[in-house]
Order: sequence, then C-alpha cells, then structure tokens
Amino acid sequence: MDVDNLERYFRKGDLIPCIVQEAGTGEVLMLAYMNRESLQKTLETGMTWFYSRSRRELWNKGATSGHVQKVLSLRADCDEDTLLAVVEQTGPACHTGSHSCFFNTIR
Repeated sequence: MDVDNLERYFRKGDLIPCIVQEAGTGEVLMLAYMNRESLQKTLETGMTWFYSRSRRELWNKGATSGHVQKVLSLRADCDEDTLLAVVEQTGPACHTGSHSCFFNTIR
C-alpha cells in the first residue's frame, strides 16, 4: 500500500470499510470503518485504528480491553474501496466477548 498516496482509497467517500481477518485461522473477525487519519495511524503503528461512526472519533482496537490487533498485512480490493487487514488477534475481537463479531447464524 502506497503510504504517500492514501487519497486514492477515499474517492467514494470519507470512510472506507475494513474487513479484519485473523491470520492463523482465516476467520473474519469484524468489519469497521477507517478514515484518512485512522488508516495513516494503522500504517504508522502496525496496530488497527478505526473511525467510530456512532461516536465520531478515532479508536485504537484494544486500547481499553487489551484485545489488540497487530496488522500483518493490509490490502485493498480491486476497486480500492474496501480494505482487508490480516491481523494477529489478542483475545476476543468482538465487544460482546465473542472471538468474532460474526456469530449470529442466519442460514
């Protein structure tokens, strides 16, 4: 990912969805949104940073819970409008205490 040219990921809006996947298992852990600042902080620190749409502020995943996400790779999809963060997850990823946020089976 070209750190000097982040603007390309925000052509469609100020937020970009980021799918978070666990490196060891391939399990999808969560989906959150990044703005320019959180993407930059993620690239600089190697830990996930997101933008909370409800609180309207940046948040560092695990800052209060200790359940951090170390970014092993960060990829953009073919349209450059969705990101995939492959992470090493410490503890549960979901605020409910579940390992993944995707535990509600519909079908």
